[in-house]
Amino acid sequence: MNQGNIIIIGAGIMGQGLAEAISASGQDVILIDKTTKLAQKGIKGITESIDHEIEKWGLTQSDKKSILARIQPSTDLSQVEDAEIVLEAIPDEIGMKKKLFEQLDSLCQPNTLLISNTSTLSISEIASVTERPEKIIGMHFLNPVTKIPLVEFVKGLKTNQETFDKAVQFAQTLDKQWITVNEYPGFVTTRIIVPMMNEAMHILMEGVASASDIDKAMKLGFGFNVGPLTLADMMGLDVVMSWMENLLKELVEHKYNPCPLLRKLVRSGHLGVKTGKGFFTYDSEGNKLRENQLNGALVE
Repeated sequence: MNQGNIIIIGAGIMGQGLAEAISASGQDVILIDKTTKLAQKGIKGITESIDHEIEKWGLTQSDKKSILARIQPSTDLSQVEDAEIVLEAIPDEIGMKKKLFEQLDSLCQPNTLLISNTSTLSISEIASVTERPEKIIGMHFLNPVTKIPLVEFVKGLKTNQETFDKAVQFAQTLDKQWITVNEYPGFVTTRIIVPMMNEAMHILMEGVASASDIDKAMKLGFGFNVGPLTLADMMGLDVVMSWMENLLKELVEHKYNPCPLLRKLVRSGHLGVKTGKGFFTYDSEGNKLRENQLNGALVE
């Protein structure tokens, strides 16, 4: 499928992964953020991701050159005027997303495919600020985007079949498999994984087992590739807590109430891999330091 101009808004972890995946599929992409510094930080993150793959013989220097050549950093939101696909990957905060989609509605061409990568929020509510709710859909990619083959299609109440079909074609260019989700807070993946991570945090906080043993139990006992505490560190503890708070607000169920230990870590700025410290400690390359892990019963 020969796509037109593809634009990603938000050069954070998810935006970086999406840009790399799209470029690796042979398509050009523009990566937009609010400042030049943030956009360039996104390119730096993509470069580091590719370098890690080169170290593991997963990619070559030639691959790196061609992938980076197809990604253009930018701060100019008006570029969406010529886009065929616009994919939003900003933080999961409803006010921010509604404000952005209101802007996109006034700037984009009538047939532009508008996609939100939200993990927990209502596509219908995001689309409600536009004059084209039928042309907005959720595509929830999981991190790392280049590795995980799944995407959740989330239909808003007014998303039409044409929009869904375009989204499917886009997913096919990225070699993704998908499931279709009727709009509901947390969809499928986030709603299931969040309570598990939260319970693992409570087990750690209560001193039942160490962080490494909790992860080991889930990996060996249930075949998980990554344990729940390591997974939370990889996702970003601030991001995980925001998902929990969104689900708690929408569903009013205690299982989504963030563990006090998680709240303490986030308040302390220990956000996982991206800050070098979370439930485990990491070096500058994001590698886990084996003996340096958080112990339980640490909430004051």
